[in-house]
Order: sequence, then C-alpha cells, then structure tokens
Amino acid sequence: MLIHPQFDPVALRLGPLSIHWYGLMYLLAFLQFWWLGRRRIRTHAQYIADGWTVEQLDDLLFYGVLGVILGGRLGEVIFYAPTYYLSHPLEILAIWKGGMSFHGGLLGVLVAMAFASWKMQRPWLAITDFIAPLISLGQAVGRIGNFINGELWGRVCDPSLPWAMVFPQSGDLQPRHPSQLYQAGLEGLALFVILWWFSAKPRPLGAVSGAFLVGYGAFRFVAEYFRQPDAGIFGRSEVISMGQWLSLPMVLSGIALLFWANRRQKKDKDINSMH
Repeated sequence: MLIHPQFDPVALRLGPLSIHWYGLMYLLAFLQFWWLGRRRIRTHAQYIADGWTVEQLDDLLFYGVLGVILGGRLGEVIFYAPTYYLSHPLEILAIWKGGMSFHGGLLGVLVAMAFASWKMQRPWLAITDFIAPLISLGQAVGRIGNFINGELWGRVCDPSLPWAMVFPQSGDLQPRHPSQLYQAGLEGLALFVILWWFSAKPRPLGAVSGAFLVGYGAFRFVAEYFRQPDAGIFGRSEVISMGQWLSLPMVLSGIALLFWANRRQKKDKDINSMH
C-alpha cells in the first residue's frame, strides 16, 4: 500500500508570509484559463468573427475569479458544512485552508457571467459557451491541490489495489482510493479534451455549455462512488452522496440545453430555407 506523502500545505514561506499550495493551484487554474482564452480568441475563426478581444477575456477572468471564490466558499458553507460554519463563523473567511464547493463556484460564475453579459452586450449563453472549454484544466489543478492537502480522500478499497493509499488525515490506516486523482483525470483532463474537441467547430448557441453540464455532472457522479461521501445538508449517505445530488440537476439541465440548442438551430434553418 502507498502512504500519502503528507506534503507541507505551505509551498513557500517568505518571512511572515506563507504561500499555500492550495492558493498556488487556484492561481495556476486562473492562468491556464487566461492562456487558453487568448489562444482561442486569436486562432478560432468563430471568435475572431464575433470580435472577441483580450480585454474582454481579462474582464471575464476578473468576474470569474470573484464568482469562483465567493460562490465556491458559500457553496461549501451551505451545501456541505452549515452546522460547522454556524459554530465557527470566522472560519468562513479562511479559504486558504481549503473547503470550496465546485457546484457553489459554478453558480457564482454563472451569476458573474450574467453581469458580464449585461456589460459586454453579448448573449449570456455566448459567454458561457466561450468559457466552458477553459474551465476543466483548472478543475484538474484544483483536484491536485486537494491531493496535496490530503483532503477529500476516497472510500476504503481493497488493499491489493496497486495504487491503494493510506491517508493519515482520515483518522485511520485503511487503504483508500486516491479519488482526488480520479476526479482530476475525469472532471479535468477527460472533460477538457471532450469540450476542446466539441467546441472546435461552430455549434448552436448553448450547445457547448450544455455539453459541459452533462460532462461534468456525469463524470462527477461516477467519481463520487470512489470518494468518501460528505455529510452535506442531507446527512451522510452511502447510496447517493451530496456531490451526486448536486450533479444530477447539472446533467438534466445540460441535456435540456443541448436539446433546446439543436432544436433552435433546426428551426432557424427551416425558416431560412423558406426564404
């Protein structure tokens, strides 16, 4: 069996200033978003034709950072540990210790993109279609941050599994799935490849956003079977976890959005053919 390396959560100490790995992972996630976005604006015919600019990308990144941090932390507080944070309200501000909900962060980003839509005078779905393929690699980096912190460990597994790992933070010496790495591979790398390929060609408005919702929700639902269930607002369940409850609406919304996008495109084609 493998033993979690027990990394120091502080990556760098500069006198009184401590830089945590978790914070560095978020910085890296935002940087890859910015780099991929610049590449897409400069090389993708659709975005060149639509007049996307680097300045607009910078604005989206700024609003997105606010949405991720505020929404992610509030999602953690509301969805996963409301009782704890009601008893320790000052801990809500301690984001450097970890504890961010992806689903809360997603809701925060959607609100932030609605504001960006109003400011830029672009359709909300056009903006979410643009950012959807830029998110997943950042998610992979975030899961690696979870692994470094030794948090969100997996369920107990067969010790004969070659990569079974003991996480001392779990309070026992049982072999567990390194589910953080599973999630980095599924919700991160695999989803990135799918969305980057899917969005390489022009798609109906909302289709890329729908594909993201379905892809993330499905991958997260599967990965939760290997992750130690969180208590959440519904209590701890071995049957369906809080993460799975939150992923189901994503999948259903994504399917509906894909259906709407393709039906709208077909309707527009029919109207144009009549002319």
